[in-house]
Amino acid sequence: MKVGILVLNFGEPATPSREAVVPFLERIFYANARLDPQETDQERRARSRELAERRAPGLMAEYEEIGGSPLNEQADAQARELGLELLRRGHELHVYSAYQFTAPFIRDTVERARADGVERLIGLPIYPLCGHSTNVAALNEVQEAIQELGWSQVDFQGITGWHRHPGYLELRADAVRQVVREGGVSLDDPGTRLVFSAHGTPVKYLDEGSGYGRYVEEFCRELADLLGVEDYVIGYQNHANRGVEWTQPDVESVIQEIDGDTVVVDPVSFMHEQSETLAELDHELREEAEERGLAFHRVPVPHDAPRFIVVLADLVEPLVTGADSQVGLRYGPCRCRPQEGTVCLNSLPRDEAAPRPERQEASL
Repeated sequence: MKVGILVLNFGEPATPSREAVVPFLERIFYANARLDPQETDQERRARSRELAERRAPGLMAEYEEIGGSPLNEQADAQARELGLELLRRGHELHVYSAYQFTAPFIRDTVERARADGVERLIGLPIYPLCGHSTNVAALNEVQEAIQELGWSQVDFQGITGWHRHPGYLELRADAVRQVVREGGVSLDDPGTRLVFSAHGTPVKYLDEGSGYGRYVEEFCRELADLLGVEDYVIGYQNHANRGVEWTQPDVESVIQEIDGDTVVVDPVSFMHEQSETLAELDHELREEAEERGLAFHRVPVPHDAPRFIVVLADLVEPLVTGADSQVGLRYGPCRCRPQEGTVCLNSLPRDEAAPRPERQEASL
């Protein structure tokens, strides 16, 4: 049976041109149009265009500042490396990289998989923490594309939440340890504060049942435990373009109010460097911190770490083979996306879903 892996990502324009940025934003706003009260599709599209035009100059300036987003390039590299890792494990598969809001779009990639003769399609969103507009929306889009193409012969499975993978937790903890070590900082110092920065989400999505907020808190708690840190802060990078309520507190307010002289900021909900990390954190948040006299250390996203590719292969391999996971992972039916064939590590009790990584003592 021919198996295809869809490595799903958000996507960002590689250039800061208006021709690239405005349609990109318009797609995002339209995908989340139900946050506004417009009743007709024409009204929703007009509102999406209005919001895109309003947001575009600021985002274009961010892309100019960072030289264009590297997100898609990094995501394509992850898909290639995943294919090679699975081949090393004896699985010769089709691995595709697809995006929600930039080319190659999800629908076009599903059509390509169909043309390649794929019989089983596995969707793997590269979002560490399951959210409504990311993991769930990406898999919904795959399902919709399959239905639009009339591709009834394909067996479609999807993975949503996977931040509990013990190798992933260890990878992120080691990334923090490296920054602390290289920066000559101690997390035991009362003047040093660990700040976890997560992408924000509209509260409406949480009220509708998204577990994203709980997953952020769980992941940060377990990551802090691996680091031996009891006192940490979570802040959200919110994009309040519609005037709706978003997750709190904003990471900017965290930096403005934090006590200490040093902050170590870890962007826990990202698995690529992109505008939210390279512009919002490295430029805007750093400037706010330094204006307060805080020493600022930002943890790089380990997007190209070989260990991360191992994590991705661990996640998809049980679905490829139909056998139990070799690293002790146990999937349950996804509650955020309760469609048949969608699984995650979040629906089972924590200790049943994945072995808890042991805390490592390290000289920091």
